[in-house]
Amino acid sequence: MRSATFVSLQVPTFRLFWWSGVFSYLGIQMQFLLRGLLAWDLTERESGLGVVYLAFGVGLLVFTPIGGVLADRWAKRTLLVVGQGTIAAVAAFMGVAAVSGNARYWMLLLTSLFQGAMFGLIGPARVSTSAELVGQEHLGNAISLTSMSMSLTRIFAPAGAGVLAGVATVGIGGAYLAAAVFSAVSTILTARLPKLEPVNPSARNPLTEILDGLNYVRGKPELRRLIVTTIVAITIGFNYVAFMPALVEGQMGLSESHVGFLTTASALGAVAMTAFVASRADGPGADRLLVVCGLAFGVFVVLFGLAPNYLLALLVVVVLGLATNGFMVLTSSRSLAISEPSHHGRVQSLMQLAFAGFGIAAAPLGALAEVIGLRATIVAMGLATFVAVAIYGATISRSLAADPG
Repeated sequence: MRSATFVSLQVPTFRLFWWSGVFSYLGIQMQFLLRGLLAWDLTERESGLGVVYLAFGVGLLVFTPIGGVLADRWAKRTLLVVGQGTIAAVAAFMGVAAVSGNARYWMLLLTSLFQGAMFGLIGPARVSTSAELVGQEHLGNAISLTSMSMSLTRIFAPAGAGVLAGVATVGIGGAYLAAAVFSAVSTILTARLPKLEPVNPSARNPLTEILDGLNYVRGKPELRRLIVTTIVAITIGFNYVAFMPALVEGQMGLSESHVGFLTTASALGAVAMTAFVASRADGPGADRLLVVCGLAFGVFVVLFGLAPNYLLALLVVVVLGLATNGFMVLTSSRSLAISEPSHHGRVQSLMQLAFAGFGIAAAPLGALAEVIGLRATIVAMGLATFVAVAIYGATISRSLAADPG
């Protein structure tokens, strides 16, 4: 069982890639929480949180399709190094601004927009790199282990960022600088990877390449349904993490550290699920497991919105992390398995649009929360996620019934 779970780490280049991901996600996860904490400190409004994530989402939305094209045309190592290095530099800038007492809300918006753009550029390349380093046979395992690196950092990074932000001598600015260091280390490790040249690169116009990717997905009904379901579920359901500061600090009256520990609890469930999925993502039953995880994702977002106190919220997000991560891992590995290597970058760019949608939806959801209440909004988000996955599950059931073999 152990060898099946960690088989991809036996490949030296994937192991190096995995460690670069650990440091990358440490920086990214810290900044994800810090972005919300700083926005709350500067505005003390749910809509202030939402607009910051909107800026990140717009950058992600615009540059993710471009990143997908570049991943299919450029050496992936170059793309990853440039994008990751830029993320580190922007984090350092925001850290210096906060430490010096010069941080402004407009700065946070601009850096969120810029980092969203860079994340969009490297996201498709990072996912498709896993497939190139280990091959098709262990594709699901590699995706699961890559997700595990992200989940492991979610155990320590948000809690660490929350604790650092709450320490007077460090503060949010010092925590931002720590995140910049982690991103810089990831850049150095990534530079040691093979060049990862593209498969059959095209010299056509990038816009033509983007349209070709859309046509490719449109011609594959299973892939199309999977991508649409993922975008809807993540765009709406995953926004529960954006409103953690408002729920914990604004409604429960607790500290920034409590926000970090809540995120850590979610990550504990995610790690447990990743270890479980890693040995099953390439086997029979993966489709059913995907649907179960997605349905649980929706149910536990509802329960999170209904949690009357911090302790119950803590317990709910453990299971929520488990379900959410299982859904993300299985949708990602499935999308690669049913698409061709020449289109992996563009397919993953469409999958990554889910996170762009997540950022963009945060603003209207934040505005909705100010009208109908934060808890009611979170409950509605969970119900919408459940319905989207249930519809997808019905199509899977019909397919399995039509083709039992």
